Amino acid sequence: MPADLLPDPATEYGRRVRARLSGETVIWLTTVGAHGTPQPNPVWFVWQGPSRVLVYNRPDAKRLNHIARNPRVALHLDGNGDGGDIIVLAGDAAIADEPPPHEHPGYLGKYQASMIRVSGKPEQFSLEYSVAIRIDVSSLRGF
Repeated sequence: MPADLLPDPATEYGRRVRARLSGETVIWLTTVGAHGTPQPNPVWFVWQGPSRVLVYNRPDAKRLNHIARNPRVALHLDGNGDGGDIIVLAGDAAIADEPPPHEHPGYLGKYQASMIRVSGKPEQFSLEYSVAIRIDVSSLRGF
């Protein structure tokens, strides 16, 4: 993906896109199910600029089967409730060789308190959400 995929950081939209990709807690990951139906799911994520998103999953997450069949995915952040602040990304997803979530500095820094809330401690979360996928983003649209 070209380095200039994100909007110009000198623009208000460009600044907003960067802030939301680094600061938002949840992004919607849409995979395609076996019968061709889009399957959106809210997931925790880390933006690994300039063009990559990292998501950890439970080994039994159906999205892993979807990605194995069709790696094309879409991601989007919630809008502002009035039809604005739209950010939609598209790309290809694949299983990734990454450290466990509790050893990934960016992921742990962003989600440590939530990992404790969900699983009691980050190490336990890593056992439960042990499969990393990376999404190589190829396009972005929005306003």
